[in-house]
Amino acid sequence: MGILNTVLRSVIWWDRQTLNTQFYTWRKGVKVGEDPQGNVFYRTRDGKRRWVIYNGECEASKVNADWHGWLHHTYDAPPTDQPLAHKAWEKPHEDNKTGTAQAYAPVGSIRRMNPAERRDYEAWSPE
Repeated sequence: MGILNTVLRSVIWWDRQTLNTQFYTWRKGVKVGEDPQGNVFYRTRDGKRRWVIYNGECEASKVNADWHGWLHHTYDAPPTDQPLAHKAWEKPHEDNKTGTAQAYAPVGSIRRMNPAERRDYEAWSPE
């Protein structure tokens, strides 16, 4: 299982970090912090490059707005050093659910387990 796991890690990037990313992180990365989802954020020693090692599937919507701003050099200081002020009306971060069972489906959608019966629609039939 060890050799198979190593071979898979050399080519599979969507489920975890590859061997090359792990080596680069070990060699040049400085850990900056973690977010509540378990993603770990790194930067190079000179601070020019920033990256994230995802916890699980590599999905960009898993990164909250605070860390997203730091990753894209919008903020110089990471949220661990200088947390952003949040408004009382802001909802907590949620990753994108599109394509999953938790995705939004409107009331009349056929993707719902029990779609609502529509009484406001009359099907057209040719004469």
